[in-house]
Amino acid sequence: MVNRQEVMKTLKECYDLEIPINVVDLGLIYGLSIKSGKVAIEMTLTSVGCPLAGAIKEQIMEKVANVKGVKAVDVKIVFDPPWSPERMTAKARKQFGL
Repeated sequence: MVNRQEVMKTLKECYDLEIPINVVDLGLIYGLSIKSGKVAIEMTLTSVGCPLAGAIKEQIMEKVANVKGVKAVDVKIVFDPPWSPERMTAKARKQFGL
């Protein structure tokens, strides 16, 4: 059985390669579901034209695949609702000086 908290902890090890803040604190993770060892993640990016979209997605898939019990990982990138700084945690906003 896959531990949801372990997946979230692992997602906090994944970073937008241009911003030194993890994808969870940036507010990029919109949804996470786990069923029979299959992890489905719905996320966004800080901009539609992010040149590192593929690298960020691959980083997440690789790290989450190593969580105990994970059999498959699917990452879907969406832009609705659009990302905004309000989605960031207080810690991340402070790092940005907001």
